[in-house]
Amino acid sequence: MQNSKTPEEMEIEFGRQLRDLRLRRNIDQRQLAEQAGVALNAVKNLEHGRGATLSSLVKVLRSLGRADWLFTLAPTVGISPMQMLKAKQPRQRASKTKGSVHV
Repeated sequence: MQNSKTPEEMEIEFGRQLRDLRLRRNIDQRQLAEQAGVALNAVKNLEHGRGATLSSLVKVLRSLGRADWLFTLAPTVGISPMQMLKAKQPRQRASKTKGSVHV
């Protein structure tokens, strides 16, 4: 299923979710910025869907107790999908030999 939202709409929605989470924790933007060790503008930009650095996002999520959101972005398996594609797949069936008859 594809998401019909544009990247900009998704950024705005993510910002709303961050804002709602901050408000549920009953802290203002300045307090969150101080707790996270980021600039106030970074918090404002994230909440308005205008983006910030990845570092700021990680710090803000950690301060809000939601660093687990980051782990939903990629699987934590030891083998990457590219490694899996490169690995030779085990055979699923025996080869047919010439002249063999299936019974």
